[in-house]
Amino acid sequence: MSETPRRPAGREDGRAARARATRSRITTAATELFTTAGYTTTSITAVAARAGVSEQTVYYAFGTKRAILAAALDLAIAGDDEPVPTLERPWVRDALADPDPLAQLRCQVAGAGDIYLRAAQLLDVVRSAATTDPDLAEVWATNIDQRLAVQRVFAEALARKTPLRDGLPTHVAADIALTILSPETYNLLVGTRGWDHSRWRSWATDALIRLLTTLS
Repeated sequence: MSETPRRPAGREDGRAARARATRSRITTAATELFTTAGYTTTSITAVAARAGVSEQTVYYAFGTKRAILAAALDLAIAGDDEPVPTLERPWVRDALADPDPLAQLRCQVAGAGDIYLRAAQLLDVVRSAATTDPDLAEVWATNIDQRLAVQRVFAEALARKTPLRDGLPTHVAADIALTILSPETYNLLVGTRGWDHSRWRSWATDALIRLLTTLS
């Protein structure tokens, strides 16, 4: 979830377009390897071979394996390589702007679900590797902080639209949403317990309504 400024309007020159395409090939190849072979056992050599580029090209584009993983994760979460922060994404803007609190929660869950359809496996790679790799522990902590920041904005917007259950403070509401809409919960229910995606969406929406609001 990059916080870098938007790319200036206008067509890219050929060199920049080729660089973007190369980075995309590398991150795609790395994602395939990280989610099948694991992060620790995947080498730069293997990523370069899968992407069809030289190792030097990989190092030039990213520098380190950690940087490749971070870029791949950003790409999977966003769904594209446009440098647009999560809170400026159309689905988030639509959810925040909707005056109906139930519609906001449904959109909130749908947006998180779309991210996990793309990124759940890769997020699990980061979470698992973070237990033994200090660099990835930092990546994982940053990801949690980013998700929490988004949920706090959602919680504040929800509180403006409807009273929260039992006078719940918005920071606690954000913690609850962070838990319900976490990749750990998604992977447990969908990946381990075999729920389909639509069942998870229904459950998560109902849980947020019941835990955060007095609505039904």
